[in-house]
Amino acid sequence: MSPKSAAKAAKEMPARRIAAEAPAPAFDSDMQEGQFTITASQPARPPRTLKYGDTFIVLDSRGDIRNGSGGIMSGGSAGLFYEDTRHLSRLELLVNGEPPLLLGSTLRDDNSAFFIDLTNPDLKDGQKIVLEKDRVHILRTIFVWRETAYQRIGVRNYGDLVVDLRIAILFDSDFADLFEVRGAHRDRRGTASTEVQGKGSVMLAYKGLDGKIRRTGLNFDPPPDRLTVDAAIYNLRLAPGEARPLFLAASCGEKQAQSRPFLRGMIAARREMRSQSLERTSVETSNDSFNEILCRSAADLAMLMTDTPQGRYPYAGIPWYSTTFGRDGLITALQLLWWWPDVARGVLRRLAFYQATTTDLRADAEPGKILHEMRGGEMAALHEVPFGLYYGSVDSTPLFVLLAGLYAERTGDMETITELWPAIEAALGWIDGPGDPDGDGFIEYQRATDQGLANQGWKDSHDAIFHADGSPVEGGIALVEVQAYVYAAKLMAARCARRLGHAIMADRLDAQARRLAHQFEAVFWCPDLGTYALALDGDKKPCKVRTSNAGQVLFTGIAAADRAACVARELLQPSFFSGWGIRTLAQEAVRYNPMSYHNGSIWPHDNALIALGLARYSHKRALETLFAGLFSAATYMDQRRLPELFCGFRRQHGHGPTLYPVACSPQAWASATPFTLLEASLGLEFDPFNSEIRLRKPSLPAFLDEITLRDLRLGSARVDLRVRRHGDSVSLDTPRISGHIRVAVVFSS
Repeated sequence: MSPKSAAKAAKEMPARRIAAEAPAPAFDSDMQEGQFTITASQPARPPRTLKYGDTFIVLDSRGDIRNGSGGIMSGGSAGLFYEDTRHLSRLELLVNGEPPLLLGSTLRDDNSAFFIDLTNPDLKDGQKIVLEKDRVHILRTIFVWRETAYQRIGVRNYGDLVVDLRIAILFDSDFADLFEVRGAHRDRRGTASTEVQGKGSVMLAYKGLDGKIRRTGLNFDPPPDRLTVDAAIYNLRLAPGEARPLFLAASCGEKQAQSRPFLRGMIAARREMRSQSLERTSVETSNDSFNEILCRSAADLAMLMTDTPQGRYPYAGIPWYSTTFGRDGLITALQLLWWWPDVARGVLRRLAFYQATTTDLRADAEPGKILHEMRGGEMAALHEVPFGLYYGSVDSTPLFVLLAGLYAERTGDMETITELWPAIEAALGWIDGPGDPDGDGFIEYQRATDQGLANQGWKDSHDAIFHADGSPVEGGIALVEVQAYVYAAKLMAARCARRLGHAIMADRLDAQARRLAHQFEAVFWCPDLGTYALALDGDKKPCKVRTSNAGQVLFTGIAAADRAACVARELLQPSFFSGWGIRTLAQEAVRYNPMSYHNGSIWPHDNALIALGLARYSHKRALETLFAGLFSAATYMDQRRLPELFCGFRRQHGHGPTLYPVACSPQAWASATPFTLLEASLGLEFDPFNSEIRLRKPSLPAFLDEITLRDLRLGSARVDLRVRRHGDSVSLDTPRISGHIRVAVVFSS
C-alpha cells in the first residue's frame, strides 16, 4: 500500500497521545521516488466511517461532511465516496444559521448505523435570545446501503412553547478523485453541473476527462420549503412535544437507481450483516475488555468485506484503501483462516481472475504476477496514476500460492484448489522466472518505470529499505521475509500437487524449498547482528539493519531453531518492544523514527504474523508478552479499534499509545490481529483429511482466564471448545460436538 507522511511531533491528550497535526495535503506528483504520500489534517475528534460495497462515508462527530472552504486542496478526507471518487464534499446541518451543539454520537456495535444526538444553541434575534439552548433535540441517523447514504433527521421540541426553526442542509460535491483528496494536483479537470429536479431532488454531475459521467442524486422527503443548487431549507413550527422527521438519500453512480425508503433500507442492511455472522465462529472470553475488542474487530471486518463477482473480498481500509489490494487481502485472509475460512476462497478467486497474463512495464505486470492494487477513479483511467490494475508488489505472488495451500490445509476444499491450479502454476512460474531475473534463487523487485512504487514489499515507503549507514539500496532488492514466503509457498504447493496427483511436481517443489532454506540461512543470517538482514541489494550485499521483517520469517518455518530463538529474544528487547508492540525498526538504526510510517512505528498485522512465528517455534512466553502489549494498546484506542499503525514511542505509565495521524481506521489486517493472536496462543491446527483439530502447546496470557469457541467448523462437523488457564497450564473441554471430528491437545513441537 502507498505510504503516508510521518507526523512531525507529538502532543499529549488525556489517556493517549496523538502525533502533531500534519500540514495541508501534499502529493508528490513528480513521483521521483515512487512515493505516493498522504498528509491530512488531524481532526479534533476521530472521524466516523461507514461502508457498504464500493461506497463509504467519512463524517465528523456531528454527522457532517466538512472539508474547509478552499476547494479540493483545502484539506480533509471527509466525504461520501464511490469507486474512488468523492461524490459529496459537503453535507452540513445548520439550525437558524448555526451549527447545532453536539450531545454525543456513537456507531452501532455492528457498524450498521451512526447516531448523532444534537441540540439547539442559544438562538438570538440581535442581542435577544429567542430560544434557549437544549430545548430542541435533533437525532441524526445515518447508514450506507448499496450505492446510497441514508439519513433521518428527527427534530423534537422538548420546550413548553411553540418554536420556529429554520433547518438548513448545505451540500456540494467536488467529484475529487481519491488521489486528489490525498493531495494530488491536476492541471485539468472535467466539468461539473448541478440541477434542481422537481421539489425534492437535486442532481450533481461531473463529466470527467475520461468521458465518464459521475452523478450524485439527492432526494429530500418531505420536499423542503426551499431547494437550491447547494441548500435545502425547512421552516418548521413545532408545538411543545411535537416531533418532525426529515429524510435524505444521497445516491452515487453513473446510473441512478431508485433508493429504498429509509426504514426498509436499514432493515435490509442489518439483515445482510447478520447473515455474515452465521458463517463465523463465535468467540467469548473471560475478559470483558477483550470481548469488546473482538466485537469491534468482527464488526469492522464485516464492514470491510465487499461482495465482488469472484466472491467476498476484504477491502484494505478506510479512507485511503477501500478497494482490492492483493497483499492486504491475502494476509487478512491468512489471519482469519481459522475463524472465517470462506474469506480466503473469495480472495484467491478474485486475485486469480486479475492475475497478469502479459508484460506491461507501466503497471509493473508480468505473466503470473498477482495484483497489488486496483482503482476505478478518473486519474487511474487516464493513467495519471499507475494504479488502475497495478502489479508492483513482490510478495503478493508467493502469498497467493501460500494462502491457497493453507486454505486447502484448513478446509480440505480440493475442488477450489483444482479450479485455482492454473493460476497457482502461473504464480510459481513467475517466482522461478521473471521474479528471479538473475537466477540466484531469490526473488527480487525493481520498478520498471519511475511512476511505479520504489519499494514493493509491505514496507513500501520510499525510505523503508536501506543499508546500515542509511544509504539507499540500489538495483534489484531481495527482501528477507519474501524469501521466507516463497519457501512456505513451495511447501504448501507441493502438498496440493501431491493431493492432485502431480507427484513429480510435488517432489520438485519440496526440493526447491529445501535448497532455498539452505541458501537463505547462508546468505541472510548476520552473526554480528544476531538476526537476519533486511534485504540484499543489487550487488547481493546484505542490508545489515535490524527490523521486524526478520520476525515475519519465523511464521513460515524457514529459520533454523537456534536462529529463530535469537530473533525471538531480540524482538522482545526494549530496542524493538515498546511495551505496546514490536516496532518495525530497532531504535539504534540510523533511520529510526517512532513517528515514521515504516521506520519505527508499530503495525498490528506485523506483530500478528510475528506472533504466529513465536508460536511455531514454541516461544510462548514471548508470545504472551506481545499479546498483552497489543491488548493494552487496544484498550486505549477509540472504539477499542486497533488502527493500521501507531507510533513507536516507549510505553509510559498513565499514557496510552501515541496515534499516527493519518492511519486508516478501520484497516482489515489490523482488525484481524486479535483473532490471529488467539490462534497463536491456542496453537490451533486443522487436519480436514483426518477430521482432527489440534491445539499445539496452548497457552493463555495473564489477562485471559478462559476462552470459549462456539461453532468451530471443520468440513461439515462443528465443535465448541472451552480453554481454561490454570497458572502456567491450560485445560480443554468440548461441551458440544456435531459430526465426525476429533480434538486433541499436543505438547510436542
